[in-house]
Amino acid sequence: MDSIRLVELAAVACDDRKAGDIKLLKVDKVSSIADWILITEGLSDVQVRAIVNNVEKTIREEADLLPLRKEGINEAKWALLDYGDLIINVFQPNERKFYDLESFWSNGIIHDFINNKLIELMDE
Repeated sequence: MDSIRLVELAAVACDDRKAGDIKLLKVDKVSSIADWILITEGLSDVQVRAIVNNVEKTIREEADLLPLRKEGINEAKWALLDYGDLIINVFQPNERKFYDLESFWSNGIIHDFINNKLIELMDE
């Protein structure tokens, strides 16, 4: 499965659990760690876990992939799923604001995910 399809699957899975402010950052031209970074948020520990669990389930069922690494799911303030080409970050709002990964990765191409579509916000 190509990375664009993978990031779309993940974004839809986040949206299915009412994740807030889904951003998709295309970083393949500026970093070797991944092609895409998905950043989103849940309003509580329970919602963060629900988002992460749904993403993991969806990607396992649709792409037959398991994450290479998982972090922060028990605490659920900032959870991470690493699929190699795609890194998924699910924050609670305060943590998202504090770490501000969108600014850190702003040299990539930033996309919103609205109505199940990638919308480009800013070019490199």
